[in-house]
Amino acid sequence: MVINFSKKEGLVDVPNERKIHTKPISRIGGVAIWISTMLTFLCLVLLSYYPYGKLMSGILLGGSLMFLLGLVDDVYGLGAKFKLVMQIAIATVAYLLGVQINSVPFFGGMDLGLLSYPITLLWIVGISNAVNFIDGVDGLAGSVITVNAVTLAILAITLNPPNPISALIGFILAGAMLAFLTFNFNPAKIFMGDSGALFSGFLLAAISITGVMKVATVAILLPFVVLAVPIIDITYSSLRRICKGTSPFVADAEHIHHKLLHAGFSQKKTVMIMTSVAILSGALACLFAKHNAIKYDLFLTLAIVGVMFLLNLFRVLTKK
Repeated sequence: MVINFSKKEGLVDVPNERKIHTKPISRIGGVAIWISTMLTFLCLVLLSYYPYGKLMSGILLGGSLMFLLGLVDDVYGLGAKFKLVMQIAIATVAYLLGVQINSVPFFGGMDLGLLSYPITLLWIVGISNAVNFIDGVDGLAGSVITVNAVTLAILAITLNPPNPISALIGFILAGAMLAFLTFNFNPAKIFMGDSGALFSGFLLAAISITGVMKVATVAILLPFVVLAVPIIDITYSSLRRICKGTSPFVADAEHIHHKLLHAGFSQKKTVMIMTSVAILSGALACLFAKHNAIKYDLFLTLAIVGVMFLLNLFRVLTKK
């Protein structure tokens, strides 16, 4: 439905020198991702299984606001500085509703105090944009998001104390993203756009805080391992642009996935390489966290790979 609507309204991503696709493609796939995620929560409410709490409100409200910001950008186009200011405002709303990094495990569990606010904002805004940065190859962002979401969900329910609410959000996001990937595998019929990337990135950042960083141990470092792919890409891209004397917010075609493409790898192989790194990072994080976590992570990772294969096979067969 979103694809057909996009074509009628002209909401498509037109190829240019920075893009690797060759024909106009719908750029508001985030609408489908957001709606499917929220419909799942609505079903939980109707089944009286909604886990109430201000942390949940902060995650859902913040994610929805980030989605709306991305959608406006997809439709009308917004300046980088304006988007950054709005992202900071949205992260502030989430912070006020309890999505906070309050302490670090070093020096006997040091309380961050006033530093809690800027550090939380840096994490939420940084991860949201990092996910948006890797959305440059068909199926790449969706595949990495799926693996990251499942890994964070597993950590949320295996660490002590467990956080089933964060795990629930992670699994729902992974489910919505797997369905989206059916239409996003190369050659893509639709892109998630800023709306989908910012929404997904915000959810990953939020559940990493509420589900993993709330644990008063070195587990606070695990999200850095889990989210290694987007973190490495945004760090590399920002430093490279700063060294060149340009703004870190100005888009270019020199991300890690672009380097792999220029090295001769196809889009599918590029996705396979970077998704494999995400899987390895998630497995390492689970291994560091708890021995039984690695068991669940490997099992669900194999299940995800199997589902992706079946979805791709189904798409190939339906073309014939």
